[in-house]
Amino acid sequence: MYLAASRARQDTGDPATATGGRRVAGAVIALGSVSLVTDVSSEMVTAVLPLYLVIGLGLSPLQFGLLDGLYNGATALVRLAGGHAADRWRRHKLVAGTGYALSVLSRLGLLAATPAALSTAIAADRVGKGIRTAPRDALITLHSAEHHLGRAFGVHRAMDTTGAMLGPLVAFALLWLTAGAYDAVFVVSFCIGALGLLILIAFVPGAAGRDSGSTSPAAPRSGPSLRSTLALVGAPGFRRVLLAATLLGLVSVTDGFLYLVLQDRLDIDTAYFPLLPLGSAAVYLVLAVPLGRLADRIGRRTPFLLGHLALLGAYAAVLVPVGGPVLVLLLHGIYYAATDGVLMALGGPLVPRERRAGGLALLQTGQATGRLLASVLFGAAWTAWGMTPALVAAACALAVGLGAAAVILREAR
Repeated sequence: MYLAASRARQDTGDPATATGGRRVAGAVIALGSVSLVTDVSSEMVTAVLPLYLVIGLGLSPLQFGLLDGLYNGATALVRLAGGHAADRWRRHKLVAGTGYALSVLSRLGLLAATPAALSTAIAADRVGKGIRTAPRDALITLHSAEHHLGRAFGVHRAMDTTGAMLGPLVAFALLWLTAGAYDAVFVVSFCIGALGLLILIAFVPGAAGRDSGSTSPAAPRSGPSLRSTLALVGAPGFRRVLLAATLLGLVSVTDGFLYLVLQDRLDIDTAYFPLLPLGSAAVYLVLAVPLGRLADRIGRRTPFLLGHLALLGAYAAVLVPVGGPVLVLLLHGIYYAATDGVLMALGGPLVPRERRAGGLALLQTGQATGRLLASVLFGAAWTAWGMTPALVAAACALAVGLGAAAVILREAR
């Protein structure tokens, strides 16, 4: 009922009135519902993939680092292409839907347990995510008032994270019921992902009427060129945010590695490995909206930097170790709640509306490129030096990167 009502309240083109008197637009709720269902599907796979590759298939840390880098970095250039296509064709919903569809189909490729098939399926899933993320986030900014962007992204990320919490639970239950049959997880993930795609088609409106095919006689037939989108890198305010996001992505250990280190250091039973992301997701769910509202009030720079400080604390808690897995997952969840949507809210207003998807894609591309290199470097360091020295090096790199990012963003709000 609520989704149907939200769909009926189309954006008037003015984000200040798009919410119909509410601070969170119906389009944001609809997109959140899509993300919730889709994340159940994707996190089912994400929760079991590190264990499946390292324990099940016997990959070395370096091999896993290369695949994990592919998993996180295959989106780098595709994010930019997806964002530019959405702006150029003025079809944000269509481009996002294409990305969702590709990710859903990739689940079937995971059924073939060969390196080539796994690499292809992982790349296809990340390409799909790369295509859809910038147009989806652009839709959120285009349907929301600028002074409520932190709240809007907080609500969306909270719904998204609800799916991230449910995904590992479903994966854990399936592995328990099927005595460790990973293929059952992949098939169910495909079915749930298809449901999310149907919700997108049925209930998510386009951007200010553009996705419906209606344009004014004076409106241009196509949006900005790729050159004009890339020219955003020269805008001083946006350039600072882009540089900081890329740098911090480069010095951040990816989730898969963090959970593997946590499982090894604390000797957690492998049967409970799929539940580790659940702890981070629970904290993210609780704090996403409050931290989004706080960012709207005090400025988005401070929560963004403090979130990375929480990630540094998580590394320290693994190394000491203190507080057990609870403290590590608490700090990891705070990191995501304070940085994920907040970064989009920080960068979005620095980009013109007609180039919003492309600008956000540039931010995401920089971050994804950094994480790709971080995953490969950490995997190589683990293989060459061992797990603990590699994590110490990662913590030192993050501390230096955080200090540099604070300087870079000193004028950001």
